[in-house]
Amino acid sequence: MDMTLREVCAECEVTRRAVQGYEQHGLVTPSGRTPSGYLLYDEDCRKRIQEIKRWQDIGFALKEIKEFIDAVPETRNKVLELQIYKLQEQQERITELIQLAKELMR
Repeated sequence: MDMTLREVCAECEVTRRAVQGYEQHGLVTPSGRTPSGYLLYDEDCRKRIQEIKRWQDIGFALKEIKEFIDAVPETRNKVLELQIYKLQEQQERITELIQLAKELMR
């Protein structure tokens, strides 16, 4: 069943501007319009929006996502392996900063 922009935003926990950005980058396309002109999104589009949001949550920009979202699993996995490495480095740095802050409290 098709959903309006408002419904898909609520369901996927994204803003209207986020979905518009996905559309501008060519990542999603509305499935149609209501008679009153509201954009509609089908189930595949809803799933795609959720996937895009997950990619963003782990640190990718829309431009990057566009490059590999439809790639074969091997390509996507290589991108993810590199991102995991970057996130682990960030985690180590944050751990060091927390330790430093604790030392300054003494």
